[in-house]
Amino acid sequence: MTNHKSALKAHKQSVVRAARNFSVRSRVKTFSNKVIAAVNSGSFESSVQSLRVAESEIMKSVTKGVLKLNTAARKVSKLAKKVKPLRS
Repeated sequence: MTNHKSALKAHKQSVVRAARNFSVRSRVKTFSNKVIAAVNSGSFESSVQSLRVAESEIMKSVTKGVLKLNTAARKVSKLAKKVKPLRS
């Protein structure tokens, strides 16, 4: 265990941050999987709707400092690329 008060506090903070980061990453994965499920169902409207929600969630994770902006942009782009062929 830690020997100093500051180290104990830092440890507690890291545990809280790790839990929060895990929760946010889990939400991003969940919404990304919903987009993929909508794409697999073949419905363009539901795919676009779930993509919007997923994009919002991914960008929220950037503002919370969990993901970097380029990582978020890459994830959104990857999902959008899957939705695009359903348009026609």
